[in-house]
Amino acid sequence: MIDFINRNIFHPHPELLVFVTIALGFLLGKVRYKAIGLGAVTGCLIVGLFLGAQFKVPIDATVKNLFFTMFLFALGYRVGPQFFRGLKKDGLPQVANALIVCVTGLLVSWGLASMLGYGPGLSAGLLGGGLTQSAVIGVAQDAIGNLPGLSPAQVKSEENLVAIGYAVCYPLGTVCAALLLASVLPRLYRKDLAAESARLAQELDAPGNDPDLGAGYYEVVLRAYKVERPDIVGRTIDDFEQQQKQLGRRVYITAVRRDGTVLQHDQQTVLHSGDTVAISAIRGDLVTYDARTHIGGESDDVELLGYQTETLHVVASEKAQLGKTIGELRQEPFMVGVYVDKLYRSGTEFPYRLSTPVERGDTLILTGPKRLVGPAGKAIGKPVPTSFATDMVWVGLGIFLGALIGIPALKAGGVPISLSTSGGALIMGLVFGWIRSKYPTYGNVPPGAQWFMDTLGLCLFIAVVGINAGPGFTSGLSTAGWTLLLWGVVVTVVPLLVGFLVGHYIQKIRFPILMGVLAGGETTTAAFGAVNEASRSQIPTLGYTIPYAMSNVLLTIWGAVIILLNH
Repeated sequence: MIDFINRNIFHPHPELLVFVTIALGFLLGKVRYKAIGLGAVTGCLIVGLFLGAQFKVPIDATVKNLFFTMFLFALGYRVGPQFFRGLKKDGLPQVANALIVCVTGLLVSWGLASMLGYGPGLSAGLLGGGLTQSAVIGVAQDAIGNLPGLSPAQVKSEENLVAIGYAVCYPLGTVCAALLLASVLPRLYRKDLAAESARLAQELDAPGNDPDLGAGYYEVVLRAYKVERPDIVGRTIDDFEQQQKQLGRRVYITAVRRDGTVLQHDQQTVLHSGDTVAISAIRGDLVTYDARTHIGGESDDVELLGYQTETLHVVASEKAQLGKTIGELRQEPFMVGVYVDKLYRSGTEFPYRLSTPVERGDTLILTGPKRLVGPAGKAIGKPVPTSFATDMVWVGLGIFLGALIGIPALKAGGVPISLSTSGGALIMGLVFGWIRSKYPTYGNVPPGAQWFMDTLGLCLFIAVVGINAGPGFTSGLSTAGWTLLLWGVVVTVVPLLVGFLVGHYIQKIRFPILMGVLAGGETTTAAFGAVNEASRSQIPTLGYTIPYAMSNVLLTIWGAVIILLNH
């Protein structure tokens, strides 16, 4: 049966083997226990190794190089703003901790590989799997191809050992990282992550206490009231809203109906008895105000309440607003009737607080009446209407220029040293992503396109690697030995422990945030998910984003460094 399928389907059409590997790999990657799972990348590698061993169909190396280069550019593009933000003063403690984790991981991997006599392939597989960084596979294989004195057969063998070592070490490394950060360390230090996160959220005015953020119910409400009380009759809309502002309440009149007609909105409109007004407010402020007592009876006026609203993505870029806290921004005149719904930093939803300063490149999600949201967006920065079109000029040029700077090579001890085309694409992705965050008028790569280049690009690359390495998997595994599992755990755990000791005792980083810093330091998404699950909060995100960006770059580069160290 296998011979029939191979002869009639996969051998004449090898691309079909790649796609069935992707399908089964993503399916396997969905297998989860709580917050821990193999993930699509490891699933594709395991399925690729299995199907490659069965069908022995070679896939052209150009295919995997194409997708890997695309993946690295997308990775750099996504983390670029956060990477450069981490170089600023407020991000340096987290950068330092991530650097400690990454350097320790490199040194432990190098030391173990030297002690055990591993060649460059297994050394890189140990590092990539133990530190849970998939990009190591492609960078290490590129570096192996540049090593002098190796025959084509030796190059292929060492490249296959990278994938085999990674496949052996990654699953257990992921589980150990998640257990260590979400369970073992908190219990050892008698820390309840959920309680610690709730306490920290209260101290930082994080989402639970910030009226601009949802917390399980609609905080921004829209109601209609009949003007009946003398407290409001004869006053202008602007006078009413200014009084509420002075009292620290966000209560706005957004529409007025008079004699059956909805009036054109004007802040100087004088309210008459018998008018019906639409009130937009923070729920708590409206309860405090007690509109029934001060305005009149509530009305269900569908037409009045059904005015057009807008949700607008705005990239912060106006100098006058940069550096202001969310609390300060809310007090600006242009924010009357406009609410901050969410804040994204480097593509990740950021659990902001009232004291969080707005930084260049942050994306604020503003909501409110359409006539108010647009001007507010322009006052903060560049409104970015939702677009599904990818600027392929930007993407293609970025990858091309990155590859060009990666081609030249220096030599150290006779060994060529270069970024390689894929490494150059990563660097240029960082630069282009950073430029996009500062000047968001061009270079649009919507989330769907980023996912395609990032996740699917890596998985297609990994699938091809697995298919090509499959025929030699059994012999490669016998060369490595199952003790590789144990050493992979050492590579996973030791850097996390070192980073924890430094972060806890020297840097004094709060426990939930430190767990996020360590998960980011090893780019362990599963561990980060487990920490968030244990915290029942997004507070660990405050420590995750900067280390994740830095470590993605450093650990990817380590794939070439470990090859040079063990050559």
